[in-house]
Amino acid sequence: MEVVAEAGDGREALRLIEQLQPDVALLDITMPGLNGFEVLDYVTRYSPGVRVIILSIHQSREYATQALKAGAAGYLPKAAASNELKEAIDTVTPGETYVSTAVAPDGIHASSDTEQSRLEKLTPRQREILTLIAQANATKDIARSLNISVKTVESHRSKLMERLGIHDVAGLVRYAIRMGLVKIE
Repeated sequence: MEVVAEAGDGREALRLIEQLQPDVALLDITMPGLNGFEVLDYVTRYSPGVRVIILSIHQSREYATQALKAGAAGYLPKAAASNELKEAIDTVTPGETYVSTAVAPDGIHASSDTEQSRLEKLTPRQREILTLIAQANATKDIARSLNISVKTVESHRSKLMERLGIHDVAGLVRYAIRMGLVKIE
């Protein structure tokens, strides 16, 4: 294993990845310039041969799920032991996926077809309201930004919950994150 470069921010990381085309790139979520998800997005589109492992202080299943959906090959907490980092690199290099058991002891599975089909059944307005809810917008703010009444927003939220089988706003937020409608920053 050979370290070919180190970067101090997201823009430099992106430049070095484009230039050097490493087998594996380790990215932090929180970097100055461009964050890890922004760099990941670019790398998955323009350098698909580069396998990306996200390193983060966040030991959250939601972050890991978002990273994998965005195209990361692995997710590892920064506090992981060096032998786990080596294991992650060895796992993703040949094309496998690695998620630390500290983040998801039972593994992470892609969204089920059922979840995806439920999302596809939402109207464009319902998707828009779901996204705004997941972005922590208050009902009044959603109503004002969409130029509709508060009652209409509440009605859409109620229909969303019913259609998705979710019974609280926190559940809607988790669902929106799982489905990639919003990114965790």
